[in-house]
Amino acid sequence: MRMPDTSSPDEHPTLGLDDVVHQRTRLGILSLLRDGASMQFGVLRETLRLTDGNLNRHLKVLVDAGLLESTREERKGRARTWVTITPAGRAALDAEIAALRTLIGAHD
Repeated sequence: MRMPDTSSPDEHPTLGLDDVVHQRTRLGILSLLRDGASMQFGVLRETLRLTDGNLNRHLKVLVDAGLLESTREERKGRARTWVTITPAGRAALDAEIAALRTLIGAHD
């Protein structure tokens, strides 16, 4: 089977999508954090309707890719995790949005 030539200026728009970013939950996490404010783990979990384990798995992928930073703080004996988008995460999200716009534009 012949692989498509990805160096062509006429490459298919889906080739610009990033597998790390494009997954629905990870795209949601990055979107919520896009403006740069930190968000508490529980708020992310409730907003995206995820279990603790599911959110943890997706956060690990994004942190390992350098797209998010995660910090833990103890307050009144309770540990809380805060998540913040990195400049690389913001750039990856912007690139994903641009790729999606190109894909949508190809169908207008």
